[in-house]
Amino acid sequence: MKARLLAPVAGLLTATMVLAGCGAGGDRESDSGGEGGGASDVGVTEDTVTVGGHFPLTGVAAPGYSEIPTGAQAYFDYVNAAGGINGRQIEYIVKDDGYNPTNTSQVTNELVLQDEIFAMVGGLGTPTHSAVVDFLNSEGVPDLFVSSGSLQWGDDVESKPYTFGWQPDYEIEGKIIGQYIAENMPKAKVGLFLQDDDFGEDGEKGVRQYLDKQIVGVERYTSGNTDVGPQVAGLQAKGADLVIAFNTPSYTALTQLTSLALGYEPTWFYSNVGSDPQLVGSLLNRFSEGAVEGDNSSLNDVLTTEYIPGVDATDDPWVQLWQEVWDQEGEGGELTNYRIYGMSQAYAFVQALAAAGEDLTRDGLVEAVESFEDVTGPQLAPFRYSADSHMGISGMRVVELQGGKAEELTPVLVSDIGDAPIEEDSSDQASDAPPEGGIPDGS
Repeated sequence: MKARLLAPVAGLLTATMVLAGCGAGGDRESDSGGEGGGASDVGVTEDTVTVGGHFPLTGVAAPGYSEIPTGAQAYFDYVNAAGGINGRQIEYIVKDDGYNPTNTSQVTNELVLQDEIFAMVGGLGTPTHSAVVDFLNSEGVPDLFVSSGSLQWGDDVESKPYTFGWQPDYEIEGKIIGQYIAENMPKAKVGLFLQDDDFGEDGEKGVRQYLDKQIVGVERYTSGNTDVGPQVAGLQAKGADLVIAFNTPSYTALTQLTSLALGYEPTWFYSNVGSDPQLVGSLLNRFSEGAVEGDNSSLNDVLTTEYIPGVDATDDPWVQLWQEVWDQEGEGGELTNYRIYGMSQAYAFVQALAAAGEDLTRDGLVEAVESFEDVTGPQLAPFRYSADSHMGISGMRVVELQGGKAEELTPVLVSDIGDAPIEEDSSDQASDAPPEGGIPDGS
């Protein structure tokens, strides 16, 4: 998705908790969770299909992330207003987990056992969803389009047959970032600023395939500890003049503020998760209690990646559709990149429902997603779904932020995990436009 002050700022920041990574089995025939060998119509009636999601609607992780389900809800309402999918209205139940894995387990139990959802859609976060992924698979609940780029959502279909990633995984993002820097900044002294879980680990794995010899320092932070002074100072001391950061939006703001206090001015390359200009600008203003006037220009000259068009791409037909959806069905406020993220996931889910047909079963839905080939959609690169891989979008492009807008530096580049090469996408996926009426064909 489209993720600088003096010493007193540190005291202001220590009370500020932060967002954690957003971007945790068995055979489907034997572990369906229902009678009849996997075919299940739990959550399905003649007129409705009920799905659920867990998100931080309140608490420290709510800024930005709480907007994702509002975008999904708006698109589902848009589809329902047009008659639904195969005559069924989509009922969407969202529960607040406060980005706490214990809460995630509780609300997921409620969704599955009390609300009897047909599928989980877009459950957010690596540590939070990790707490429930095995339960969902043991119950035979389709676990679609996890809002996180962790490899675990798609690289082991045998152990998690019902779970699918959606966004590009952090490893291929790291590879694409690493290749770009190796080719365009071969003399850069590279520092890494990483969240100390698989968000940072997967990103580092990808980066090191191309930049291992250019890396002069690595610093890690624990989500929830807002004092990043030692890490930023450590990179400064190592002489890093380019910092690649796999962190969430709050830590983008924290590193920018800390760097200003230290007089440290490297080139910053933030992963997609941490580079939303609008949110980071508001966090800069809030964390500094107004000492820094954050706005869309706060991340000028920052490098990042994108895999779906954002609010800055006002001429893009998908963004125009999302604006129409939000104007018609939104709950108020502006269209944001987080709402676009939720709408894009919801669009993919509607595609899956349509492909699964009128005789809707859980296993049939999984098989429909595994059969996604050449599907249209807002994603800039194709999905990688198959019976052997549940990995999501296959690529992205590198951009530079200026005035809140993304200026393209590369074409869309695609890859896969491991030693798969990076190639320019030849699918023309990025040129897709929505179908007439804005709802997938076949619905």
